Amino acid sequence: MREKIITQATELFLTYGFKSVTMDDIAQQLGMSKKTIYQYFKNKTALVEATTLHLFEFISNGIDAICAVEKNPIAEIFEIKRFVMTHLKNEKSSPQYQLQKYYPKIFNALKKNQMHIMNTCVIDNLKRGVDAGLYRDTININFISRLYFGCMQMLKDIDLFPPQQFGMNHIMENYIEYHLRGICTETGLETLKQHLTKYNINEK
Repeated sequence: MREKIITQATELFLTYGFKSVTMDDIAQQLGMSKKTIYQYFKNKTALVEATTLHLFEFISNGIDAICAVEKNPIAEIFEIKRFVMTHLKNEKSSPQYQLQKYYPKIFNALKKNQMHIMNTCVIDNLKRGVDAGLYRDTININFISRLYFGCMQMLKDIDLFPPQQFGMNHIMENYIEYHLRGICTETGLETLKQHLTKYNINEK
């Protein structure tokens, strides 16, 4: 039952946002009473914490599976982006921003975990890209990996990128292209162009 509650709550939070969804909404969607939910979660904050951990573990496992294949580093970045955006519903409800605003303690704990996972993944991607001749061998890998994570966090700031003006999927596509153009060799740029064409991403 606990997993069922977490699964449904996660779906609602991603669709409508952490602030908008109430315990009544979750109970109604599950066809049960709030009393039943409170048997497993003492309050909404506890449920939010459980759902964010659940989603983090799911996304992390998916990214690990993609990285384990060790495909072309440029193709890997695009595949990870598609996987994450699909399971976060293109972040239409700005869940991370709402989490930061209304549940800062949970947000900060999640951010630390995200940084560890992403930093490991990005560093590995950068090293393999350099070895494959796709990324310049002069890049500072530690600096680039941290910059990549920081910019990813910034892109989710709805004050800086209002959803009414910037779709998250489009923002991510543009940022990935920006990131790769800054580190690619001539060979890497040719590979990048092929992926931009393959996924119909407009070159800027």
